[in-house]
Amino acid sequence: MTFTSPAPVAGGCHLGSGCGYPAPGYPESFTFQPLFTIGSFKVTWPVLLIVLAAVLVIAFFWTAFSKPKLVPRGAQNLGELGMLFVRDQILRPMMGKRGDGYLPYLVSLFFFIWFANLMEVIPVAQFPPMSVISFPVSLMLMTYFTYNYVSIKNLGFFGYFRSMIPSGVPPFVLPLLAPVEILQYIIVRPFTLAIRLFGNMFAGHILVAVFTIATWYLFSASVGLLFAGASFVMTVVLTGFEMLIQALQAYIFTILTAQYIGGAYEAAH
Repeated sequence: MTFTSPAPVAGGCHLGSGCGYPAPGYPESFTFQPLFTIGSFKVTWPVLLIVLAAVLVIAFFWTAFSKPKLVPRGAQNLGELGMLFVRDQILRPMMGKRGDGYLPYLVSLFFFIWFANLMEVIPVAQFPPMSVISFPVSLMLMTYFTYNYVSIKNLGFFGYFRSMIPSGVPPFVLPLLAPVEILQYIIVRPFTLAIRLFGNMFAGHILVAVFTIATWYLFSASVGLLFAGASFVMTVVLTGFEMLIQALQAYIFTILTAQYIGGAYEAAH
C-alpha cells in the first residue's frame, strides 16, 4: 500500500486582488488524485466516500437488528421505520406483497444512495460520490440485470421481447413501434435511471461550490461584504435544498427500480 498526496485545492482570491474569480468547473472540481494505492487499485476521495457510505449503512442496520427486541427502541426503532417506509411507500405500491422478497435489496439501495448523497453536506467529506458517473451506472446495472432476469425467467427469452410490444397494434405500425419499444426497455430505461441520479448530484454540487467560493471571493471590508453575505445566504439555502434533492433522488431511483421489477411480474400475466 502506497500513499500519494491528495488533489491540490485551488487557492481563493478576494475581490480586487486581480486574480479573477476561481469558478469551479469540470474537470477540476471532479478530478481527484489517488489518496493511496492497494496494489494496482487507486483509491481516490470519491471511492473512499462511497465505501464509507456502504460501511455506515451496514453498521446502522447491524446495530439496529443484531439483538432485536419485541418492543423496538433506539436504533432498532429507526431501522424498522426506515424499512417500513421503503416497504409501504415504494415496494408495495409498485410490486404488491409478492415483491416482499426484494425488500432487503430496495432498503439497501435507498439508504446507500441517500447516505452517499449526504456526503456532500458533511464537513470534511463535502462531495457527493454519485456525481461521478461510474457509481450511478454500477447501481443501474444491478437493477438492469435484476429486472431483465425476472422477465426472462417468467416469460422466456423470446417471450420477454414479445411482451415489450403492445398487443392490438396494427401490423403497418409495427416496423416503427417495435424498435422504439425495445430500445425503451434495453437502452432508455437504464440510461435515464443512471443519468438522472448523476445529473442532479453533479449540478447540485456545482451550484453549492459556486456560491461557496463566491462568498470567499467577494469577502472584503468594502461593499463586497454585502455581496459576500448574500452569497453565503444562497449557499445555506442551496445546501438545504440539496439535502431535499439528495433524499428525493434516492427515493426516485429506488421506486423506479421497484416499478421495473414489478413490471417484469406484470408482463408474465
